[in-house]
Amino acid sequence: QVQMVESGGGSVQAGGSLRLSCAASGYTSSTNCMGWFRQAPGKEREGVAAIYTRYGITKHAESVKGRFTISHDNAKNTTYLQMNSLKPEDTAMYYCAAGRCTVTTMINIGAYSYWGQGTQVTVSS
Repeated sequence: QVQMVESGGGSVQAGGSLRLSCAASGYTSSTNCMGWFRQAPGKEREGVAAIYTRYGITKHAESVKGRFTISHDNAKNTTYLQMNSLKPEDTAMYYCAAGRCTVTTMINIGAYSYWGQGTQVTVSS
């Protein structure tokens, strides 16, 4: 089992920044990818960014490229999502997830087995 605890969500105005953190514990060696996903009310959960932790390979959804950056600290088993230039459409519950993925499945929900409880991000115009 892998447990994740997210933090860093909140409310900001459009154009602002937030940094989300996800601390993982447990049998983390069973996973090779960490990802951030989000779900807005009435919408399906979607992949935002992911990182192949061993090699540091990252993938970002087109909607956040150039604004969001995922990173991972192996020593701390913590994954971060730096979110800049936030837009109202970024408003959602953000979830951290851990799983086993390939480079081609990095932001596919099905590749992830372990999920955090979520942290709310609200961006006002």
